[in-house]
Amino acid sequence: MTFPNRCLAGMAALMLSAGLLAAPVEVSGITLADPVELAGARLPLNGVGIRYKAVFKVYVAALYLEKKAATPEEVFAAPGSKRISITMLREIDSNELGKSFTKAFEENAARNEMSRLIPGLLKMSQVFSDQKKMLPGENFTLDWIPGTGTVISVKGKPQGEPVKEIEFYNAMLRIWLGTKPADWKLKEELLGKAA
Repeated sequence: MTFPNRCLAGMAALMLSAGLLAAPVEVSGITLADPVELAGARLPLNGVGIRYKAVFKVYVAALYLEKKAATPEEVFAAPGSKRISITMLREIDSNELGKSFTKAFEENAARNEMSRLIPGLLKMSQVFSDQKKMLPGENFTLDWIPGTGTVISVKGKPQGEPVKEIEFYNAMLRIWLGTKPADWKLKEELLGKAA
């Protein structure tokens, strides 16, 4: 290696360690970008993990925030754009997936919030029922974009109109980060507390 190449390699390593270059992360064969760009903001990966149901791997979930957060409260209060990315590891009926999300959503939402959240929940349910099924490797994202709202995208395509209220997005996040999360280990992984 010549001197200029060593300098470039050293600079790249330094930039990578400082988080200035993209460093993809692989989990169970799924490659995730780190960071991602969303509405002009750079979102580093906060945490990533696998959702298990019994012994079966269902999907890889990744949480992206503009600034690292270690508690659910920090995630909910974090300003700026946010993303939850879900990539399937097995084929699943979209209605089944939608029902499990709706159940987790309802279990983690405060009763006094539910009436305000129902319109967004109905939109989310419609998105899943329109898909029929999700195949291994297929992805959907739940994005919070300030000034726009919650944008649900399936296979990279936004679905329907955004849901404007941040309460809806935070209620969605509680599926994974609430007091009754879909998967306790995944909750810890999304908060960057487990490998």
